Amino acid sequence: MILIVGSTGDLGSQITDRLLAQGEQVRVLTRPGSAHSERVPARAERVTGDLKDAASLVAACSAVDTVVTTANATARTAPDTIDSVDLAGNLNLIEAAEAAGVRRYLLVSALGAHPDHPMPLLRAKGIAEQRLRASDMAWTVLQPNVFMDKLIPIVVGQPALSNRPVTLVGNGLRKHSFAAMSDAAAYAVAALSDPRTWRQTIPVGGPEPLSWLDIVTAFENELGRSVPVHAAPAGEPTPDLPEFITQLLTTLDAYDSPIDMTQTSRTLEVVPTHLADFVHAFASAARDQVVG
Repeated sequence: MILIVGSTGDLGSQITDRLLAQGEQVRVLTRPGSAHSERVPARAERVTGDLKDAASLVAACSAVDTVVTTANATARTAPDTIDSVDLAGNLNLIEAAEAAGVRRYLLVSALGAHPDHPMPLLRAKGIAEQRLRASDMAWTVLQPNVFMDKLIPIVVGQPALSNRPVTLVGNGLRKHSFAAMSDAAAYAVAALSDPRTWRQTIPVGGPEPLSWLDIVTAFENELGRSVPVHAAPAGEPTPDLPEFITQLLTTLDAYDSPIDMTQTSRTLEVVPTHLADFVHAFASAARDQVVG
C-alpha cells in the first residue's frame, strides 16, 4: 500500500494517477472538510487526517509500505502555515511512518532546501529532509527547481497571449532549470521502484537552463509576433504582478540554478519536457478555451 499525502494538489494528483495506472494500491490522505476531496480518484482508498494532527497520521500509515508526500502550505490559508505544515507536519508524518514500520519514503522538497536557509519554506523543507535522512527508512528526496506550470503562465504566458507587456525583475538573463510538473511526477513514480534512488537526494529540473528572455522568445516563436518586455528594478513594487511573485522573481534574479539532468533522466527513463513543447501546449489550451 502506498500512502500519498498532498494527493489533491497539482503534483500529488499526477503522482496518484500514474501509480493507479500502474495498478498500485493507493491510499490518499484528505483533510477533514477538504474542498478538494472530489479530486481523489474513485479507485484510491481514502483516509481522513491532517499533518497538523499527529494522532491522525498513525492510522493513515497503518499497513502502509510506502509514503509519498508533496504537501506544502504555499497555497493554503490559516491555520495552515509553513511552520505548521512544511515543518511540524512533515516531522509528524516521518515519525508516524517510522512507528508504523513504513519501508519506503519519498519526500518532494525544493531545490536549495537547507536547515539554515533564511527563507522560511526552504528552511522548513531542509529540517524535514535532515530528519528523514536520520531515519532507517529507504528514503528519497526530490528537490524540484521552479515549476514551469506555476510561474511561466503568470509571468510570461498570460500577458503574452493577452497582448500585454511582460514584466520582468532585473535583466531577465539569469538561467534556471525550470521543471515541468509532469516530469517531476514521472521522476517520483520511477524512483519509488528503483533501489538506486534509495537514500539519495535528487535535484529535478528541465532539459536545459533557461532565462526569462529565453522564455519570452519561445512565446514569440509560438505566437509569430513580438512580445514587449518591461524591466522592473529589483526591490521595487511591480503593479502588474502579485507581491509574492515579485518577491520570487527578485530572488531568482540573484543567482543561476542550472541542473544537468542527463544522467537522472537516462537512469529513471524520463523524457524531459522542452520549453517549446510546454509553450505550445499552454498556448493551444488557451486557444481551445477561447473557441469553446
